[in-house]
Amino acid sequence: MFTIGQKFCLRGFFGAALAVLSAGTAIAQSDVATDATEPVATADSAPKSVKPGINKSFLNKELDVQSYVDRFETESREIFRARQSIVDAIGLKPGDRIADVGTGTGLFVEPFSEAVGKDGWVFATDIAPKFLERVERLIEMKSLNNASAVLSGQDDVRLPPNSVDVLFVCDVYHHFEFPSQSLYSIFRAVRPGGHFVIIDFNRIPGESRPWLLDHVRAGKEVFRSEIEDAGFEFVEEVEIPEFQENYFLRFRRPGNGG
Repeated sequence: MFTIGQKFCLRGFFGAALAVLSAGTAIAQSDVATDATEPVATADSAPKSVKPGINKSFLNKELDVQSYVDRFETESREIFRARQSIVDAIGLKPGDRIADVGTGTGLFVEPFSEAVGKDGWVFATDIAPKFLERVERLIEMKSLNNASAVLSGQDDVRLPPNSVDVLFVCDVYHHFEFPSQSLYSIFRAVRPGGHFVIIDFNRIPGESRPWLLDHVRAGKEVFRSEIEDAGFEFVEEVEIPEFQENYFLRFRRPGNGG
């Protein structure tokens, strides 16, 4: 019998492998990437936490998922109000493979599934098994045959190399306890020429709410620098009409492919 974690890892891996192979991209090809597309960051053997314990509550076996649904999927949340604008700004095409890293309650799984179509794939990843149980129920209930749940680690998204066209992180980057290691795995998961999209809170001392200043460890410039240091190229900041406290940044992994 598999544990919950093993179940999600296996399903996620086979889903990712299927999506990559169906697109004609062998996973093994990543091992012959040129220097220009190899990760700049390295996976340290002893990663250092930048904010110890920030994700402790999500690992609780008794996690109250409904309380997060009530918080995340409501008109009072900026991201929820802007969800269609966000999907439009990402610019997904039929056949694309997208990873929703830190999917949480699965807010974007269905719209992403619709955007990439039957020939695309959605990997909904999270470190919280309880969130993924909800996502699996959503996938089954909505008959989303192009989506799978993946249990990620706190320093590894656990996706095969070159497996996605777009990797999306929404109000989650500041929860990366080991950002350099997480970015290493993200860089490898995004195909050369693919995009890394990050949405996060705009932390501005003297302007942002006290909760935000305490919760989010750094501002946009620091996060952008970390991502560029990992090997990504900055593409643009996209204006989302509904945003007041968040920002949308698009990065690209160097290499051919668009």
